[in-house]
Amino acid sequence: MASRMERIDFSSRCVLVTGPVIVGAGPSGLAMAVCLKEHGVPYVVLERADCIASLWQKRTYDRLKLHLPKKFCQLPRMPFPEDYPEYPSKRQFVEYVEGYARHFEIRPRFNQAVQSARFDEISGLWRVRTTGAGAESGNRNLEVEYICRWLVVATGENAEKVVPELEGLGEFGGEVTHSCDYKSGESYRGKRVLVVGCGNSSMELGLDLCDHNAFPVMVVRDSVHVLPREVMGKSTFELAVLLMKWLPVWLVDKILLLLAWLVLGDIEKYGLRRPSTGPLELKNREGRAPVLDIGALGKIRSGDIKVVPGIKRFSPGRVELVNGQVLDIDSIILATGYRSNVPQWLQGCDFFSKDGFPKTPFPDRWKGKSGLYAVGFTRRGLAGASSDAVQAASDIARLWKEDVKPCRSRPAAACHRRCISQL
Repeated sequence: MASRMERIDFSSRCVLVTGPVIVGAGPSGLAMAVCLKEHGVPYVVLERADCIASLWQKRTYDRLKLHLPKKFCQLPRMPFPEDYPEYPSKRQFVEYVEGYARHFEIRPRFNQAVQSARFDEISGLWRVRTTGAGAESGNRNLEVEYICRWLVVATGENAEKVVPELEGLGEFGGEVTHSCDYKSGESYRGKRVLVVGCGNSSMELGLDLCDHNAFPVMVVRDSVHVLPREVMGKSTFELAVLLMKWLPVWLVDKILLLLAWLVLGDIEKYGLRRPSTGPLELKNREGRAPVLDIGALGKIRSGDIKVVPGIKRFSPGRVELVNGQVLDIDSIILATGYRSNVPQWLQGCDFFSKDGFPKTPFPDRWKGKSGLYAVGFTRRGLAGASSDAVQAASDIARLWKEDVKPCRSRPAAACHRRCISQL
């Protein structure tokens, strides 16, 4: 397909793409490519890493499993294998997305880091500048500019790690690791480990550290919702989806919290304060997902995972907490999450806010102006990304087919005369 979709000017290193450019070869980008292919629309997928789904392959811990049932995480046009468990492991999910790309013959251009993307008002086209490994032998720093009418941002909500500023962290002297670099607790055996953060990742890291005979201390500065992953063998998420078909969000929240209290008991006595806003409303409003417990709460009850309040400052081998308590620690793991990196490279566009998310409220945040689309920024996981991909691909296909009809009646060069004149 590549030979049909583009023309390459090696002297200027410009690539004219007759379909959209998709930035990102994670699940969102792959879903978008498959949906476009279904409509017969050509495309180019750009990926800064050397593999698909690089977040899953390179920046996740070994014991990771999908937090939601597999039917809510499958990509368009291909379900998970029937023999996969309800909550596939990291390895199984990577095998699934790699099989997805092979099955639909999606071939991203790897090692292509987007430096900038801007809409050219004169030509009416997007100009996407990348650096990375080039097609020319031995050239590892080739700059390429892709010219296209449609730009699909599919870099996701978790493109860059978040490292907070913590007083005295540079003086600590011990090992400091972000959760994106954590693989297992094997190297932490017998160590006192401070886990900063209280989300699904930090809870699972605490559980993994316990399994490897480490001594985790978890910093919980903010309030957090903790829900059982399942209630009477039924997924809590699936139950919430079912209830929301008939009930308002606020009422579903109350039901979920009642079930959580019945199953988990009062968690505030363990230092875990619940927010005043319900879990679903908080997720919709701020993107803060509730913790789905898979065993960490039991370790907190038993004292194997110690919960402490916020950090005041670090000193060599120690941390002072906001309550005045001082702890001796050997290592620090920053489970402080990720953020979108779109503001770093998307220029001259007000569709995205400073936090890297579309300003348009859900469910219409998948489409911007001037041929700009966003896939995977709904704060609704893989299901949200799949929904975005289906809608965006249908919209682009409609516009692309309108363009193709008049182009068939005149020379190909005339179809892109505006772009070529700019090059």
